Amino acid sequence: MDRPRPLVVLDVVGLTPRLLEHMPRLRRACRHRARLDTVLPAVTCSVQSSLLTGTLPSEHGVVGNGWYFRELGEPLLWRQHNALVGGEKIWERARRSHPGYTVANVCWWYAMGADVDWTITPRPIYRADGRKEPDCYTYPPELHDELPPFPLFNYWGPGAGIASSAWIAAATVHVMDTRDPDLTLAYLPHLDYDLQRFGPASPQAVEAAEALDRVLGPLLDAADARGATVVALSEYGIGAVNRPVHVNRMLREAGLLHVHTQDGMEYLDPWTSRAFAVADHQVAHVYVRDRADLAETAERCAKLPGVAEVLDAEGKARYGLDHPRSGELVLVAAPDAWFTYYYWLDASRAPDFATHVEIHRKPGFDPAELFFDPAAPTAAKLRAVKALAKKRLGFRYRMNVVGLDAGAEAVRGSHGVIPTAASNAPVLLCSEPLQEKRLAATDVKALLLQMAGLGSTEA
Repeated sequence: MDRPRPLVVLDVVGLTPRLLEHMPRLRRACRHRARLDTVLPAVTCSVQSSLLTGTLPSEHGVVGNGWYFRELGEPLLWRQHNALVGGEKIWERARRSHPGYTVANVCWWYAMGADVDWTITPRPIYRADGRKEPDCYTYPPELHDELPPFPLFNYWGPGAGIASSAWIAAATVHVMDTRDPDLTLAYLPHLDYDLQRFGPASPQAVEAAEALDRVLGPLLDAADARGATVVALSEYGIGAVNRPVHVNRMLREAGLLHVHTQDGMEYLDPWTSRAFAVADHQVAHVYVRDRADLAETAERCAKLPGVAEVLDAEGKARYGLDHPRSGELVLVAAPDAWFTYYYWLDASRAPDFATHVEIHRKPGFDPAELFFDPAAPTAAKLRAVKALAKKRLGFRYRMNVVGLDAGAEAVRGSHGVIPTAASNAPVLLCSEPLQEKRLAATDVKALLLQMAGLGSTEA
């Protein structure tokens, strides 16, 4: 059986036509372009799952970067196991017609447990004394020691920057050179950072695009040397925002959201709350325990400034979000607004994790983690220096550098809604000609199979 054409798929997060103008290296390598119509919510986990399965969240079940796990009684974000994604993945379809098809996944989400040949994904070391140290998970295990240490603190948090995307690009080249996969998936997050910090039209956004273009050069050269077809795509475009929407605070003031207190700190109590929201950029899933509270909750949410749509069962079905994991209601923000997860009414009662980079403990996404506390940045940086000194000496430390309300006010870019303007819509680029000038995210799986010479998603 002839080998399929090698295929390299680059997830260039946040790439839009506006930013592409500042990326000449990528434009030269991938001269053919189509607009990509994303899914709701336009967030990493949902969109990637649609790209790889060819289905909507109503089928694959990834209704956001996280959701309320009713069977556990916990809101959880950024889980990593591939079993959470329903539907047939692209490599499963490829192997039906070509059983030896090989796949490398370099930092696309839900990598752990995926039936691929090589995996690299961020995975910190959580020490018994509470320390968190940078590292990654690889499969096979021996791949781990072939790579330099993963720069976790440049991947997310106030120090997030080009170093993480440069590491991922170099790791991708290493896997291609040493393993020669048929399909190579690489996730490059750099544009996510300064576009959220400063906005998509800022000088920093242009600098980020230029920096990422330089990092992509060796990776694109390596793909070309293998004779690979290159597809570069984005999950979403980041829009300018200027107002946070505190949906959980509204629900608490209405008596619908409950907390419990430990050591003077308030924690969301999802078990007794009548309604609470899992905030995820510009979309929020609102979980309503009793249907008798549904109408009141929907009415209150609709009146909240910054909420553009309140999706009930019919609305969720219209967007392909009608899955049991979704909230009873789904809120869609206005284009210039985004949802916080905050539920406390007094900052002195906030839980200690609120001022840390704690993506797994917070019951919602927190873009304020990208900043040293804007209310006191010098003091926050000094705390970070002291914490790093303790870390190097082997002591426990607290990296409490994230702002609360001040951090929320600093955010200038967000995503999650479906963009209307082509200039801010995600794109798909290809080194080979494209028949279509506009594609849905659910069309990408079939396109990639065709680019590899494996036909469509049909048997």
